[in-house]
Amino acid sequence: MDIVEFRDYCMSLEQVTEETPFGPETLVFKVAGKIFALCGIDNFVSINLKCDPEKAVQLREEYDQVKPAWHMNKKHWNTVLLEGFSVPMLQELILHSYSLVVKSLPKKVQAEF
Repeated sequence: MDIVEFRDYCMSLEQVTEETPFGPETLVFKVAGKIFALCGIDNFVSINLKCDPEKAVQLREEYDQVKPAWHMNKKHWNTVLLEGFSVPMLQELILHSYSLVVKSLPKKVQAEF
């Protein structure tokens, strides 16, 4: 997956916006104003994704390419190194992150999806 495929997939999800709130080098994807994915723009070798805490531990044990996310809550966020992951697997992890954020939104906001 390259950055264009990553961006296209994230933007295909309902009510997603993209921003660069941390500076021009970091691309951030949000749903209803909440971050679910971010990556480096010039150095696209990994993505940070939200993850269920139990699944996060399982993924880190199963894949060397999954690490606790740097500069984020390590219980809820993983850094996924892209090399060695298939596009369908990456899409599954992105969708999991997106879904977790949507589920955490107020019921009134969730009803808009």
